[in-house]
Amino acid sequence: MIILNEDEAFAKGGNRNCFVSPIDNNRCLKVVHKSLQEDAKKNAAWYKKFKPKSYFDDNLREERAYQQNALNVSHESSVWNHLAKWYGMIETNLGPASETELIRNNDEIAETLESYLFREGLTDEINEAIKLFEAWLRKHLVLTKNLIPHNIVLQKNHGIIILKIIDGLGCKALVPLPKYSKYFARIYVERRIQLMWSRINWDLSGRKGNWK
Repeated sequence: MIILNEDEAFAKGGNRNCFVSPIDNNRCLKVVHKSLQEDAKKNAAWYKKFKPKSYFDDNLREERAYQQNALNVSHESSVWNHLAKWYGMIETNLGPASETELIRNNDEIAETLESYLFREGLTDEINEAIKLFEAWLRKHLVLTKNLIPHNIVLQKNHGIIILKIIDGLGCKALVPLPKYSKYFARIYVERRIQLMWSRINWDLSGRKGNWK
């Protein structure tokens, strides 16, 4: 079992805390907040209240998301170009952790797209990075939830910015047709790209109104 200090989380999200693995500092351990599953089920829409507790566990949902066809059928290494790798579940003193690749730049934990946009805005280099990211999504049809800038980080490779998804993988569709049909997957991915731009523009405009 890995021992973690709750105060040493380098990032705290709404559902999980993120820790640098004490065994490998290039890996991230994501631990679900205590009692989150109970609270999530209590506050869920009526039609979700009949779901088991595991349905509300972000780590188990992430595990299922990494098993999607786009990542397991493709033999091209490029399928990982814009996505943190997943290594499995591991036990810690704070509960089960989802172990993923920790994206770094010169030993520093990579900055989020949200942080970059708030500081620099839509620069030419970030626009180019987003174009590469969109092309990757369309090629591999990787299914994600809404592409929120704080769930994407910037990895710098020989002066080029590469966007990498660190959270939010999975299919948000109520009827999961994109999981089984490339036709519906293409429609789904295009919608996620549109919503990503809506969120970016909303962030840059001062977050007025509803970003969707």
